[in-house]
Amino acid sequence: MDALAHNLLRDLVAIDSVNPSLVPGARGEAEAARFLCDWLGQQGITAELQEASADPALSRPNVVARLGPDHPRAGLLLAAHIDTVGAGDMPDPFTPRVRDGRLYGRGALDIKSGVAAICAAAASLVQQKAKLIKPLIIAAVVDEECNSLGAQALVKQVSAEAAVVLEPTDLRLCIAHKGYAWLEVVTRGRAAHGSLPGEGRDAIAHMGRVLARLEALDAQLAARAPHPLLGRASLHASLIKGGQELSSYPAECRLQIERRTLPGESDAQLEAELRSILRALSAEDKDFQADATLLASRSPYEVAPDAPIAAAAARALHRVTGSADPCGMAFWTDTALLAEAGIPGVVFGPRGRGLHGADENVELDSVNTCAEVLCGLATDLCGK
Repeated sequence: MDALAHNLLRDLVAIDSVNPSLVPGARGEAEAARFLCDWLGQQGITAELQEASADPALSRPNVVARLGPDHPRAGLLLAAHIDTVGAGDMPDPFTPRVRDGRLYGRGALDIKSGVAAICAAAASLVQQKAKLIKPLIIAAVVDEECNSLGAQALVKQVSAEAAVVLEPTDLRLCIAHKGYAWLEVVTRGRAAHGSLPGEGRDAIAHMGRVLARLEALDAQLAARAPHPLLGRASLHASLIKGGQELSSYPAECRLQIERRTLPGESDAQLEAELRSILRALSAEDKDFQADATLLASRSPYEVAPDAPIAAAAARALHRVTGSADPCGMAFWTDTALLAEAGIPGVVFGPRGRGLHGADENVELDSVNTCAEVLCGLATDLCGK
């Protein structure tokens, strides 16, 4: 299984699958998906391409394969994304290089190593002629790095009792992760010549008041009792734009904010806390005008450590590594979308460094460990 996973990982890293939603003109996932579909077929696993994009000009297919009996609800879904972020300043990003037990290349850690581990585990089950009484579904999905088109399409096509989503977790079992919301505040001023202060209203100065209140709100979030696995909620100002030229009072200023959320926080709550700030500022100054809009959000996720999938995954991990302490992750994953569709899951994956950076790499031994854990978990949940 080790050589199978390593060779597949090398082949996948060598294929450019940069997300075209992140990098305009990028090649996308289609070539990698077709390669993977063929590779699975060579291992005796029938896989199919399932289109996730509504754009007829750009194919973005998930790879989905089913092992075991024909039943509408699988015992386990193993999923990882096949898209990557842009190459950035990484030298030769699609030339996989092995050094000191690590494989370097764009996507090596995030998360083609996970795709390779899933596929190697499935191939091992076929080679062992494992008797599955419940279906096992494996999926390589597109677009996780941007809009999660792949996961959204997948949950319309498959159903499962539980899932493991592969992400870089340093071989730790993740049972919770943060969510996020993107919000926009627009302050309104009044355009006027810079020499006419009695006529102008400075929208940028008004936004300065908003920024001060947001800084105070972030301090309040930091003072709250932290989540035991995820720590504190947070917010930051991400983008700001306003004004038209140096000689004019700015009529408008736009601020875009990211708010990282914890389980139990809702979109309605986030909008309410922001609008409360704007109402207070309006009450203090009749000339202050602003409104707020929720642009997008993804829910946080949490599963109880004694939930069936968490407990089963912990047992499978402990058998292989001798340790299975649950953890939380700060970043968002597709696990939340699966859970919203009725598929509870955990996040698990290999160990490496340089996530999204110029020296992205994965420890090859950790890919082997992932594959072994997944094979054992699939046997537990889908086998006799």
